[in-house]
Amino acid sequence: MDSAPYQRIVTEIRERITSGRLLAGDRAPSTRQITREWGVAMATATKVIAELRDQGLVDTKPGAGTVVRSVQRKREPELSRDRIVRVAIEIADADGLSAVSMRRIATELGAATMSLYRHVGDKDELIHLMADVVAGEAIRREPPVPWRACLEYTLRLLWTVCRRHSWVAEALSMTRPRPMPNLMRYSEWVLAALLRTRLPAEELLLVHLNLFGHVRSLALTWQSEAWARQDTGLANDEWLDGHEAEFRRIVETGRYPALDHLTTQQTQHTIDQTFDYGLCLLLDGLERRLNLP
Repeated sequence: MDSAPYQRIVTEIRERITSGRLLAGDRAPSTRQITREWGVAMATATKVIAELRDQGLVDTKPGAGTVVRSVQRKREPELSRDRIVRVAIEIADADGLSAVSMRRIATELGAATMSLYRHVGDKDELIHLMADVVAGEAIRREPPVPWRACLEYTLRLLWTVCRRHSWVAEALSMTRPRPMPNLMRYSEWVLAALLRTRLPAEELLLVHLNLFGHVRSLALTWQSEAWARQDTGLANDEWLDGHEAEFRRIVETGRYPALDHLTTQQTQHTIDQTFDYGLCLLLDGLERRLNLP
């Protein structure tokens, strides 16, 4: 039976490395180059890079792309849950949550894959440990007492965590939350602030979920843009410029006057400005709700 296309490509690139045609530190073929050279889809090319990383042949470095790894590997003698989680965080920060695997972590640590399971039950547990660690590292002090100041502090802190580690939003769930001590402090602060208001008890969870949803949804949007930029090599404004003619053709039919008006304003906002504006709207609305007779 013929091997899968991605495996054949992996074999060819591995041969280039072992033969010396690609040396340590050289740039390995990118996903875009793989799609052009071998005529495969982007998903297949991504799988090739992931397999090469898992085999310890390449590293993905922010700003440098995928490079051939040095043959000499630093081997650390001891494993621990903390070390496993730390390496997993580094992988996720560089390549996204989908790149985190026990095999990849074991390769980075110079350990047997199965040895990791003595410290971490499975990937799901590992991801939640990762999220809880980075959430805890961001906490420097307790929030202020006034309810609005407390909510602003807590939600901006969670937003900062998501901006530093774009994969965190993907690891969190609004419907099936896992018990994570550090992240539960964020929820405790929000609920404690709401309890200091005159908000009806039956609305506490509704407000909490909407505030949390604002952070998570925008963080997921930012994460999608970050990966789209990496995949296409284009910033969002460059991508929009490339589709401007198509947008204009549709808008100029006269069926979309509001969109036509918006596109003539030439207004641009950063993701942080969007977050700040939405947070203020939510808190202003809550404050008005509390002041109703």
